[in-house]
Amino acid sequence: MSEALALARAAVADGITVCAMTPHIHPRRYPNVKSVLLGHLAAFRAALAEHQIPLQIHLGAEVRLSVESLEQLLEGEVPFLGEVGGYKIILLEFPHQMIPLGSQQFVDKLLSMKIRPLIAHPERNKAVLADLERIRPFVNAGCWLQVTAGALTGNFGAPAREVALRLIKNDWVHVVASDSHNLEARPPVISAARDMLAQLFGSDMAEQMVAVRPARILGVNTT
Repeated sequence: MSEALALARAAVADGITVCAMTPHIHPRRYPNVKSVLLGHLAAFRAALAEHQIPLQIHLGAEVRLSVESLEQLLEGEVPFLGEVGGYKIILLEFPHQMIPLGSQQFVDKLLSMKIRPLIAHPERNKAVLADLERIRPFVNAGCWLQVTAGALTGNFGAPAREVALRLIKNDWVHVVASDSHNLEARPPVISAARDMLAQLFGSDMAEQMVAVRPARILGVNTT
């Protein structure tokens, strides 16, 4: 809890007012389920209030593409980020090394269930790093892409930054998120990426990616 509160303070210091908690759901490695995560969310909200940290938090999950994850989804044990346009939004993660065979069918199944995948950090996927066109079919199918703020600022190396910028130039990226894990290597920093986006693509696009669209997904009123 102390580390979580420190991350929350760092987020607030960076200008963040709303966060989605996205613990990994990766059967056999991170066996998280919605019914348990809701208890952790309530405890964290209580701690934020007790320590007077002005951060609004919502529950989601970073769901690894797998048959087991689909089973959990059908059992109602996977939290959605929110709902937009009649589609529930799920943060979906491919393995870092590849886009597995059957991924398109998995995505098509979700879309047929009115679930829209928001694909996490495609700019760090080795298949996409090798060939940007590997992600195009998923965008064409109706998936959204989420790029990591640290990739834009160079924290994951020049290749990831170049791919992230190319994805944005192609108008394939829906949101930019911190993907924060800890204070040392992966702090909750959004402002630097927002400023870079504003400089390269304009302030309106920057606000859309870091504030307007994420708020719409989470159902947060920004007015």
